[in-house]
Amino acid sequence: MKALVFDGKEGKVGERKKPASENGEALIQVHRAGICNTDLEIVKGYMEFQGVLGHEFVGEVVDSKENQWIGKRVVGEINCYCGTCEFCRNGLGNHCPNRTVLGILNRNGVFAEYVSLPIHNLIPVPDSVPDEQAVFTEPLAAAFEILEQIRVTPEDRVVVIGDGKLGLLVAQVLRLSTPQVLLLGKHPEHWEFLSEKGIKGMSVDQLEPKPEFDVAVEASGSPAGLETAISILKPRGTLVLKSTVARPNNSFNWNLLVINEIQVIGSRCGPFKPAIEALKDKSVEVQSMIQKTYPLSNGVEALRHAGQKGMLKVQLMMND
Repeated sequence: MKALVFDGKEGKVGERKKPASENGEALIQVHRAGICNTDLEIVKGYMEFQGVLGHEFVGEVVDSKENQWIGKRVVGEINCYCGTCEFCRNGLGNHCPNRTVLGILNRNGVFAEYVSLPIHNLIPVPDSVPDEQAVFTEPLAAAFEILEQIRVTPEDRVVVIGDGKLGLLVAQVLRLSTPQVLLLGKHPEHWEFLSEKGIKGMSVDQLEPKPEFDVAVEASGSPAGLETAISILKPRGTLVLKSTVARPNNSFNWNLLVINEIQVIGSRCGPFKPAIEALKDKSVEVQSMIQKTYPLSNGVEALRHAGQKGMLKVQLMMND
């Protein structure tokens, strides 16, 4: 099968052995996949991963020991856990020390014609959600994870720092809980569709740095974004960190975290079911975020395009 593979130095499109459906896993023919910032950080050295890239996808089950799955259009949770350790027994499979992670840790990803995943990782996609939108399920679930971790009320003032792919999703998800959501960024063209949802966008340069927010979500991946988040939180506010980068810069002042008793929350993968429902009922808009689609054979070019400054979602179609 054809696949986009990272060898530790560069990405290349080439032939790989087609995975098998065994050990309780299903074989999925990938329809579409999305390139996210984690993929871009991997090619810079994040997680020291080598293999088939990619973890955001939609596809069709073509082989499985559980026949009821065959022919179903699915998305899949990316953490593949052991099911027996302390974390798994307590419902924390995403933190299983024995886990593999799709296209990130010891498991080939979805920038390929086929991928294998455990059956319990699969979520059916409603007919009303087209492929290009279903690809957003995984990053949208990551946005919903914030609401699993903290309580956001209509009285809370929330700021999201970073107007890239994840920041746009996070702002929309938090708007479901409070009308007071501000998105800070550097790309006003990204904000246009959010005004219809009552979300205000503002250039980070125009913000007056004073402590007035109850919750700040850092989704820019930059040290400056983190500095801004800390500086505009109220005492005993909550800082949510969503960015993962290959080379974190820790040269900023942590003192305000202590002085203002800021609660810091690391936030990663999240629940797929509310994400699917949000795509189904269109409470979150994703179509406007798709900027380019490439065939898998042009996957290296797609990675370069996705890595351009200010770029939103670039997708791959597996069937050239």
